[in-house]
Amino acid sequence: MEPTKGSVLTTAQRAQLSKGISGEAIYQMVKTALVGRHAGGGILVDVGCGKGLLWFYLAGLFDRYVGVDIVRYEGFPETGEFHKVDLDSGRVELPDDSADVVVSVETIEHLENPRAFFRELVRLVRPGGWIVVTTPNQLSLLSKLTLLFYNEFNAFRDGSYPAHLTALLEVDLRRIANENRLQDVAVFYSCHGRIPGVRWHWPRAVSRLAPRALSDNVLLIGRKPPSDDR
Repeated sequence: MEPTKGSVLTTAQRAQLSKGISGEAIYQMVKTALVGRHAGGGILVDVGCGKGLLWFYLAGLFDRYVGVDIVRYEGFPETGEFHKVDLDSGRVELPDDSADVVVSVETIEHLENPRAFFRELVRLVRPGGWIVVTTPNQLSLLSKLTLLFYNEFNAFRDGSYPAHLTALLEVDLRRIANENRLQDVAVFYSCHGRIPGVRWHWPRAVSRLAPRALSDNVLLIGRKPPSDDR
Protein backbone atom coordinates (compact mmCIF):
# COMPACT_ATOMS: atom_id res chain seq x y z
CA MET A 1 0.00 0.00 0.00
CA GLU A 2 1.34 3.42 -0.99
CA PRO A 3 0.55 6.08 1.62
CA THR A 4 -1.28 9.25 0.67
CA LYS A 5 -0.69 12.54 2.40
CA GLY A 6 -2.60 12.61 5.67
CA SER A 7 -3.44 8.89 5.55
CA VAL A 8 -3.49 6.84 8.73
CA LEU A 9 -1.89 3.43 8.44
CA THR A 10 -2.01 0.43 10.74
CA THR A 11 1.18 -0.82 12.40
CA ALA A 12 1.32 -3.69 9.90
CA GLN A 13 1.01 -1.34 6.92
CA ARG A 14 3.76 0.92 8.29
CA ALA A 15 5.97 -2.13 8.82
CA GLN A 16 5.44 -3.37 5.29
CA LEU A 17 6.61 -0.04 3.87
CA SER A 18 10.08 -0.84 5.25
CA LYS A 19 10.09 -4.18 3.35
CA GLY A 20 11.57 -5.76 6.50
CA ILE A 21 15.15 -4.72 5.81
CA SER A 22 17.73 -2.18 6.94
CA GLY A 23 21.11 -1.24 5.52
CA GLU A 24 24.29 -3.26 5.94
CA ALA A 25 25.96 -0.32 7.72
CA ILE A 26 23.28 -0.48 10.41
CA TYR A 27 23.67 -4.20 10.99
CA GLN A 28 27.44 -3.80 11.14
CA MET A 29 27.01 -0.97 13.65
CA VAL A 30 24.99 -3.31 15.89
CA LYS A 31 27.67 -5.98 15.64
CA THR A 32 30.40 -3.48 16.47
CA ALA A 33 28.51 -2.33 19.55
CA LEU A 34 28.03 -5.88 20.86
CA VAL A 35 31.49 -7.33 20.19
CA GLY A 36 33.46 -6.92 23.38
CA ARG A 37 30.34 -6.31 25.46
CA HIS A 38 28.37 -9.52 25.05
CA ALA A 39 30.41 -12.52 26.20
CA GLY A 40 28.76 -14.86 23.68
CA GLY A 41 26.01 -17.47 23.68
CA GLY A 42 22.51 -17.11 25.04
CA ILE A 43 19.35 -15.70 23.48
CA LEU A 44 19.07 -12.75 21.10
CA VAL A 45 15.61 -11.19 20.85
CA ASP A 46 15.23 -8.98 17.77
CA VAL A 47 12.21 -6.69 18.23
CA GLY A 48 10.96 -5.31 14.94
CA CYS A 49 12.98 -8.02 13.23
CA GLY A 50 11.64 -7.70 9.68
CA LYS A 51 13.17 -10.45 7.55
CA GLY A 52 15.59 -11.33 10.34
CA LEU A 53 18.68 -10.26 8.41
CA LEU A 54 20.38 -9.18 11.64
CA TRP A 55 20.79 -12.85 12.52
CA PHE A 56 23.17 -13.37 9.62
CA TYR A 57 25.49 -10.78 11.19
CA LEU A 58 25.19 -11.98 14.79
CA ALA A 59 24.67 -15.75 14.54
CA GLY A 60 28.19 -16.43 15.77
CA LEU A 61 27.56 -14.49 18.97
CA PHE A 62 24.41 -16.29 20.16
CA ASP A 63 22.90 -19.75 20.55
CA ARG A 64 19.30 -18.84 19.79
CA TYR A 65 17.45 -16.20 17.74
CA VAL A 66 13.94 -14.91 18.49
CA GLY A 67 12.30 -12.45 16.10
CA VAL A 68 9.35 -10.24 17.00
CA ASP A 69 7.28 -8.22 14.50
CA ILE A 70 3.76 -7.53 13.27
CA VAL A 71 4.55 -9.28 9.96
CA ARG A 72 6.42 -12.53 9.33
CA TYR A 73 8.33 -11.74 6.17
CA GLU A 74 9.40 -14.27 3.59
CA GLY A 75 13.01 -15.26 4.21
CA PHE A 76 12.87 -15.18 8.01
CA PRO A 77 15.58 -17.58 9.27
CA GLU A 78 14.35 -21.17 9.44
CA THR A 79 16.22 -21.73 12.69
CA GLY A 80 14.65 -18.67 14.31
CA GLU A 81 11.63 -18.48 16.58
CA PHE A 82 9.00 -15.91 15.56
CA HIS A 83 6.45 -14.04 17.69
CA LYS A 84 3.80 -11.84 16.07
CA VAL A 85 2.81 -8.70 17.96
CA ASP A 86 1.58 -5.18 17.27
CA LEU A 87 4.36 -3.19 18.91
CA ASP A 88 2.10 -0.14 19.24
CA SER A 89 -0.44 -1.90 21.41
CA GLY A 90 0.67 -5.42 22.33
CA ARG A 91 3.01 -7.11 24.74
CA VAL A 92 5.64 -9.52 23.47
CA GLU A 93 4.65 -13.04 24.52
CA LEU A 94 7.95 -13.79 26.23
CA PRO A 95 8.69 -13.93 29.96
CA ASP A 96 10.37 -11.12 31.85
CA ASP A 97 14.19 -11.29 31.84
CA SER A 98 14.19 -13.92 29.08
CA ALA A 99 16.82 -12.51 26.70
CA ASP A 100 20.55 -12.05 27.04
CA VAL A 101 20.47 -9.23 24.48
CA VAL A 102 17.50 -7.34 23.03
CA VAL A 103 18.02 -5.44 19.78
CA SER A 104 15.62 -3.15 17.95
CA VAL A 105 16.86 -1.98 14.55
CA GLU A 106 15.12 1.02 12.92
CA THR A 107 11.83 0.33 14.66
CA ILE A 108 11.32 2.89 17.42
CA GLU A 109 10.73 5.70 14.89
CA HIS A 110 7.78 3.74 13.45
CA LEU A 111 5.91 3.64 16.75
CA GLU A 112 3.51 5.96 18.52
CA ASN A 113 5.01 5.66 22.02
CA PRO A 114 8.78 5.20 22.06
CA ARG A 115 9.05 5.28 25.84
CA ALA A 116 6.51 2.50 26.35
CA PHE A 117 8.31 0.51 23.66
CA PHE A 118 11.67 0.99 25.34
CA ARG A 119 10.24 -0.18 28.67
CA GLU A 120 9.12 -3.38 26.93
CA LEU A 121 12.67 -3.94 25.71
CA VAL A 122 13.92 -3.51 29.27
CA ARG A 123 11.34 -5.99 30.54
CA LEU A 124 12.52 -8.62 28.09
CA VAL A 125 16.25 -8.51 28.84
CA ARG A 126 17.77 -10.24 31.86
CA PRO A 127 19.52 -8.22 34.57
CA GLY A 128 23.01 -7.48 33.30
CA GLY A 129 21.93 -7.99 29.67
CA TRP A 130 22.27 -5.46 26.89
CA ILE A 131 19.70 -3.39 25.01
CA VAL A 132 20.52 -1.99 21.56
CA VAL A 133 18.32 0.52 19.71
CA THR A 134 19.00 2.17 16.35
CA THR A 135 17.10 4.98 14.62
CA PRO A 136 17.66 7.66 11.94
CA ASN A 137 20.21 10.29 12.99
CA GLN A 138 18.55 13.70 13.18
CA LEU A 139 21.90 15.37 13.93
CA SER A 140 23.47 14.56 10.57
CA LEU A 141 24.43 17.38 8.24
CA LEU A 142 21.84 16.12 5.75
CA SER A 143 19.07 16.10 8.35
CA LYS A 144 19.97 19.54 9.72
CA LEU A 145 20.05 21.10 6.24
CA THR A 146 16.72 19.48 5.42
CA LEU A 147 15.28 20.90 8.62
CA LEU A 148 16.69 24.34 7.78
CA PHE A 149 15.31 24.47 4.24
CA TYR A 150 12.13 22.38 4.53
CA ASN A 151 11.27 22.52 8.25
CA GLU A 152 11.31 18.72 8.40
CA PHE A 153 13.91 16.15 9.39
CA ASN A 154 15.13 14.27 6.33
CA ALA A 155 13.89 10.83 7.44
CA PHE A 156 10.49 12.26 8.40
CA ARG A 157 9.50 14.17 5.29
CA ASP A 158 6.25 13.33 3.51
CA GLY A 159 8.01 10.61 1.53
CA SER A 160 8.75 8.72 4.75
CA TYR A 161 5.66 9.67 6.78
CA PRO A 162 3.43 7.92 7.91
CA ALA A 163 5.83 4.98 8.13
CA HIS A 164 8.19 7.13 10.21
CA LEU A 165 6.29 8.77 13.05
CA THR A 166 8.65 9.71 15.88
CA ALA A 167 11.93 11.56 15.43
CA LEU A 168 14.38 11.05 18.29
CA LEU A 169 17.64 12.89 18.92
CA GLU A 170 20.67 11.39 20.61
CA VAL A 171 19.74 13.30 23.76
CA ASP A 172 16.26 11.71 23.69
CA LEU A 173 17.77 8.22 23.53
CA ARG A 174 20.09 9.04 26.42
CA ARG A 175 17.22 10.43 28.48
CA ILE A 176 15.10 7.34 27.87
CA ALA A 177 18.05 5.11 28.81
CA ASN A 178 18.51 7.13 32.00
CA GLU A 179 14.79 6.88 32.83
CA ASN A 180 15.17 3.10 32.63
CA ARG A 181 18.38 3.21 34.72
CA LEU A 182 20.52 1.59 32.07
CA GLN A 183 24.20 1.38 32.83
CA ASP A 184 27.34 1.63 30.67
CA VAL A 185 25.43 3.58 28.04
CA ALA A 186 27.26 4.33 24.78
CA VAL A 187 26.30 5.86 21.44
CA PHE A 188 27.56 4.78 18.02
CA TYR A 189 27.09 6.21 14.54
CA SER A 190 26.92 4.19 11.33
CA CYS A 191 29.63 6.18 9.45
CA HIS A 192 27.45 5.79 6.38
CA GLY A 193 25.62 8.90 5.27
CA ARG A 194 24.29 10.53 2.14
CA ILE A 195 25.90 13.71 0.87
CA PRO A 196 23.31 16.53 0.82
CA GLY A 197 21.92 17.28 -2.62
CA VAL A 198 23.17 14.13 -4.36
CA ARG A 199 22.63 10.37 -4.25
CA TRP A 200 26.20 9.61 -3.28
CA HIS A 201 27.45 8.78 0.20
CA TRP A 202 30.42 10.16 2.07
CA PRO A 203 33.54 8.00 1.80
CA ARG A 204 33.76 5.92 4.96
CA ALA A 205 37.18 7.36 5.81
CA VAL A 206 35.66 10.84 5.72
CA SER A 207 32.55 9.96 7.75
CA ARG A 208 34.73 8.49 10.49
CA LEU A 209 36.24 11.94 11.01
CA ALA A 210 32.84 13.39 11.94
CA PRO A 211 30.50 10.43 12.58
CA ARG A 212 27.65 12.39 14.15
CA ALA A 213 27.51 14.83 11.24
CA LEU A 214 28.06 12.35 8.42
CA SER A 215 26.04 9.29 9.48
CA ASP A 216 22.44 8.54 8.59
CA ASN A 217 21.82 6.36 11.66
CA VAL A 218 22.57 6.36 15.37
CA LEU A 219 22.72 3.53 17.92
CA LEU A 220 22.38 3.49 21.68
CA ILE A 221 23.50 0.53 23.78
CA GLY A 222 23.05 0.12 27.51
CA ARG A 223 23.05 -2.61 30.15
CA LYS A 224 20.12 -3.46 32.39
CA PRO A 225 21.22 -3.15 36.02
CA PRO A 226 21.92 -6.38 37.92
CA SER A 227 19.07 -7.38 40.22
CA ASP A 228 20.71 -5.97 43.33
CA ASP A 229 21.11 -2.55 41.66
CA ARG A 230 17.43 -2.08 40.82
